[in-house]
Amino acid sequence: MHLAYTPEANQFLVDDPFALLIGMLLDQQIPIEKAFTSPYELQQRLGHDLDVREIAEYDPAALEALFRKPPALHRFPAAMAKRVQSLAQVLVERFDGDPAAVWDGASDGADLVQRVSTLPGFGNQKARIFVALLGKQFGVRPPGWRAAAGDYGDEGAHRSVADIVDDDSLSQVRAFKQQLKAAAKAEPA
Repeated sequence: MHLAYTPEANQFLVDDPFALLIGMLLDQQIPIEKAFTSPYELQQRLGHDLDVREIAEYDPAALEALFRKPPALHRFPAAMAKRVQSLAQVLVERFDGDPAAVWDGASDGADLVQRVSTLPGFGNQKARIFVALLGKQFGVRPPGWRAAAGDYGDEGAHRSVADIVDDDSLSQVRAFKQQLKAAAKAEPA
């Protein structure tokens, strides 16, 4: 795992499925490494392991304060604290508080994309990227996972966090994203 700033934060993503989901949720409008380090930082601020049920029931103002504490866990700490809490609440309501049940219960790749896309903050594209991440780096490979992940499931691709395994692949993913942005700016309105 090579998504967070520190080895400890990377290991936390491997060890804690809730941390992995939070990192993916936060991966927008901030550097990838910041998004995937923030779950570890949240755990440190809480002073104990992340607990889905605790976050689901946490006082919203207190959770926001944890997100705002310098350095903030996200560029938009209030909105992301709410979104993380919503994620935890859905995990409690639909998956009995077990984040890994989101993927463990999937019958195939399409079902997995559908299950992930119902989580707060996970639209179709983010769901496909997450399915690619699960398949490529965590061995979660229900039948048809690559096809369900679309281009993000392609072997040898450097399109998303699913493909980042070292500094070189991180640079390649960043270059790909810059090309997409440049192409989008060049398109006529």
